[in-house]
Amino acid sequence: MSIELDFGAVLGEWPFLLRGVLWTLGLTAISMALGLAVGIACAWSRVSGPLWLRAIVGSYVELIRNTPFIVQLFFIFFGLPSLGVKLSPEVASIIAMVLNLGAYATEIIRAGIEATPRGQIEAAQSLALGRMQVFTRVVLPPSLKRVWPAMVSQIIIVMLGSAVCGQISTEELSYSANVIQARNFRTFEAYIVATAIYLMLAIGLRRLLQWAGPRFVFGK
Repeated sequence: MSIELDFGAVLGEWPFLLRGVLWTLGLTAISMALGLAVGIACAWSRVSGPLWLRAIVGSYVELIRNTPFIVQLFFIFFGLPSLGVKLSPEVASIIAMVLNLGAYATEIIRAGIEATPRGQIEAAQSLALGRMQVFTRVVLPPSLKRVWPAMVSQIIIVMLGSAVCGQISTEELSYSANVIQARNFRTFEAYIVATAIYLMLAIGLRRLLQWAGPRFVFGK
């Protein structure tokens, strides 16, 4: 029994694949920016916020980290309409990815903040810097530098997790692969190509973030 592979039938749909790649990158970029902002704010809240705020943020972090991403996505897209909140697949995907990354980023960044030497903070306070100035100028940059490798890995995980968003018709890469195989019945070839593209995206994004971190996020 011989198996004939026809990758040309899949690669011939390159405009559709390219669209899927662009959607995947777009979802990742937006989610990364907003998720990091959520993570920084929540990490500060868990370390320095009032007790009631710590409790709220802690509940959010535990809820997201202990439930599957696909359940979170389905709740936002299929569950919220029952409360009168109807979202497009793209908006629902972004919200789910931001909430997911934000929860994990909170704990990653919090670990970096708590590793800051107390003497460094006291020295900043002795210069009459305000509480927020101490955090943004003295505590946060070296904290991000400490945890950036872990943060990059988490961003990659969220990018790969975006494949689930095709289940609600968000036109990212896995959705494109699914549509292509439904058209030409080249299931094996379609998902081999999608796997190879995801691999290249993950490697490329990791290298980009490792390069960008010291230059644009926390300084050299």
